[in-house]
Amino acid sequence: MGQARDDNTPPTVQRVGVIGGGQLAWMMGPGAKSLGLELVIQTPDPEDPAVAIAQHTILAPITDVDATAVLASQCDVITFENEFIDCAGLQPLVKQGTMFRPGLELMALVLDKLHQRQFFQQMGLPNPRYVFLDGGEAPEVLLAKAETVGFPLVMKTRRLGYDGYGTFVVADRSQLTAAWQTSGRAPVLLEEFVPFKQELAIVVARSVSGELALYPAVETQQVNQICRRVVAPAPVSPAVMDRMATLARTLVNGLDLVGVMAIECFLTEDDQVLINEIAPRTHNSGHYSLDACVTSQFEQQLRAISDRPLGPTDLTCDQAVMVNLLGLDASDATHQERLANLKAIPQAQVYWYGKSPRPGRKLGHVTQCLRADADSARVAATIERLWYGAET
Repeated sequence: MGQARDDNTPPTVQRVGVIGGGQLAWMMGPGAKSLGLELVIQTPDPEDPAVAIAQHTILAPITDVDATAVLASQCDVITFENEFIDCAGLQPLVKQGTMFRPGLELMALVLDKLHQRQFFQQMGLPNPRYVFLDGGEAPEVLLAKAETVGFPLVMKTRRLGYDGYGTFVVADRSQLTAAWQTSGRAPVLLEEFVPFKQELAIVVARSVSGELALYPAVETQQVNQICRRVVAPAPVSPAVMDRMATLARTLVNGLDLVGVMAIECFLTEDDQVLINEIAPRTHNSGHYSLDACVTSQFEQQLRAISDRPLGPTDLTCDQAVMVNLLGLDASDATHQERLANLKAIPQAQVYWYGKSPRPGRKLGHVTQCLRADADSARVAATIERLWYGAET
């Protein structure tokens, strides 16, 4: 772990490289501006959202190690918008002095969901029961392993799964066999199905010196395994809030994180907290912080990786609700009409990422700050009706 920086010493990090150019990098823009940082983006598409806010863009796939070497030559530190990178290929850059925050060891850990689960187990953290396959096994091996977990269960591809992709909830042996064949008999995790009453998430930042900044735990609500809405703070007991915070501290210290991490959890009927997954970057569950917290998760990530003091995470309102805007099976004109309707909602903050619409693609989000006596579910339902219409 690095040494703490004397607060009287000006930070040496002035130019930040970001691997990935989607909306998570785009939303770093205001934070970078307020901190006086320049952003250089590595992304393959000149139409990606973050290109609009970057001081310079390197147009290349995020797994292009040679392009990352060019990025490194132009920046003081490199961070990530997503974890689907070539960790092994980037190791020579570390030996040459390139600073990656979070570190590549942590990024490699989260690339494989099995390695995540094994780390949680080693740390003694609350894990659902699971078994794994390395890929290509005979169907009878798959079924024998599944029996040790029991049905229903959740099958997850170990790599490259996100937003519900690569995740299958299966009720019996025939559904499992079919799902595994659909995955190409890929390496998978088989996890017990947790009959949760709520899904929770918490975002935490950690600096080089080990300073921590925790955001309140939030409730995330999914539709078709993709996050549809977030309520902050989560409507849970103080004891559950404390448990989420303790879990977050334990994890990021154990991982020696430098940056921001989101931790997704299940809350069971008897108020047990079980870890689902982690993401060592800014996260959909923390988007509300742009409007409802003193310091957004995006500015916090930049503070952590650039040796600046972490900012306060207090809510600036009693509660907030965030609704994701996914692409509709509709024309561009329909998308724009519904977007205009959302922008007419009093005191709602609408973020439109500028991506080409297609069904299911994350195109934007809406955040609304609320008083303590407001009905967050009703507010979310109003936003969703304006966007999704009859689909809601």
